[in-house]
Amino acid sequence: MAEISTVEIDKIRSKKHRILPTPDLTYTPEVARETEHLYERVSKVVPVIEWPSFAPYIKAINDLKRERNAVILAHNYMTPEIFHCIGDFMGDSLQLAKEASSTDADVIVQAGVHFMAETSKVLNPDKLVLMPDMDAGCSLADSITAADIRALREAYPGVPIVTYVNTSAEVKAECDICCTSSNAVKVVESLNSPRVIMVPDEYLAKYVATKTDVEIISWKGHCEVHERFSGDELREYRDANPGIRIIAHPECPPDVISEADFTGSTSGMINWVKDNRPNKVLLVTECSMSDNVAVETPDVEFIRPCNLCPHMKKITLPSVLKSLTHLRHEVIVDPGIIVPARRAVERMINLTN
Repeated sequence: MAEISTVEIDKIRSKKHRILPTPDLTYTPEVARETEHLYERVSKVVPVIEWPSFAPYIKAINDLKRERNAVILAHNYMTPEIFHCIGDFMGDSLQLAKEASSTDADVIVQAGVHFMAETSKVLNPDKLVLMPDMDAGCSLADSITAADIRALREAYPGVPIVTYVNTSAEVKAECDICCTSSNAVKVVESLNSPRVIMVPDEYLAKYVATKTDVEIISWKGHCEVHERFSGDELREYRDANPGIRIIAHPECPPDVISEADFTGSTSGMINWVKDNRPNKVLLVTECSMSDNVAVETPDVEFIRPCNLCPHMKKITLPSVLKSLTHLRHEVIVDPGIIVPARRAVERMINLTN
């Protein structure tokens, strides 16, 4: 794929994508009518008193997307008014990576964290990728550098390296293939190697090691949201809620996973709830995902151990609107990194397809 040129960037910023004035954000009867169907979708998890403050932003953003030929990639950890009301493609890291690789939009707005926006740029170097808040980072992505990967290669010559998608583009460029929590075992076994290095999430690596005969060499990176859960905490929830089903993400510590009724990726957790329809469930992951799944499973009661990701919560309706209006916070990836990073991501996508 050709690198983006200055001429192409100028086209993106041309008349169709010029800087626009901030739209009127008054909650009028017209705004109420045009967003009524969206409120019906989220009414179970968004109080009616909050909707007049959300609706003008939602209408303005959806109007502006058409003006810009833009799409919003919304991660499952976004709040419901973002995920269900302005997201064009919604899902976990793998789903968003696939959508980013095939969209024909001119502008991509990443409603997630910075490494996701970098992945979108790596897969779409000819598109304008915007990040509503550049401070929306990730403790996992920050736990490892490209220099660390090079040091691992020296320490373990010939051992392939799998990187979780929760890493920077620079790290991806140094690794052999990417994975997500939903396909990590398949990716590891596809390498046909007796030993594999998995970075950066230690707990995901330990979980994968229980599912394969491949020897896993791990890195000590952790998600600041998932590592806060404990097995003792889950037992307290179980005692207080007889019959509850506990569903955990593999980024959680081993004592949490051993206490859970099911462990799976973000998409795996969602599908488990949809397929099994428990009376009462606890999702051991970022809190907003429970709200988003509750929209689609109104018959299920969710108990919420509310651990919020401080980075995901930097993405708000006002920050998305400002980003789209002013073409603010363009994500730039070094052209020398794009090709090897894209190769690692595309290997994963091709394998899972």
